[in-house]
Amino acid sequence: MELYSTYGETTVKVPAAGSLLAILAAIPDYRGRKGRRHSLAAMLAAIICGLLTGAKGCTAIAQWLHDQEPEFWHSIGFARKPPTSNCFRDVLLGLPPGTLENAVRAWVTEYLAAVPGELRPVALDGKTLCGTLQPHGQSIHLLAMFDTATGGVIAQARMPATPMNIRWRCGCCEAIS
Repeated sequence: MELYSTYGETTVKVPAAGSLLAILAAIPDYRGRKGRRHSLAAMLAAIICGLLTGAKGCTAIAQWLHDQEPEFWHSIGFARKPPTSNCFRDVLLGLPPGTLENAVRAWVTEYLAAVPGELRPVALDGKTLCGTLQPHGQSIHLLAMFDTATGGVIAQARMPATPMNIRWRCGCCEAIS
């Protein structure tokens, strides 16, 4: 059975429980009343879809979305013409850090749930982010844990700039898992 909701003059299909749209709809909207022309879930869904198709930035996400058919806009929750790149930028800047990452992680975890007793191989990878030089000449370093079956990031944590040893990495794995 499909459920529908009316938003303004447009009727939009309500997402099924467990879908990415349902998880995104559960994120509280931090914007004021005047900043809610488009639903937060639709904006975040457009950002995720744009990134998955290779868009690198808010302008590219907005361009990709505007190139899609209106039926697609309505299917992800837009009731009218999608916003411009500045709106996507404002949403990403105003969203509390980790909120979108946690929502996507919850969705992926639900669909890729491990079988009890099954061991899944993971890989560790450390990176220094470009363009993140901090005062006193230190850059931001990240350690990520990947699921080798899907190539998805299971967890990621910011690391100190000091050299890492094996014991320290093992402690880090426990901290981010």
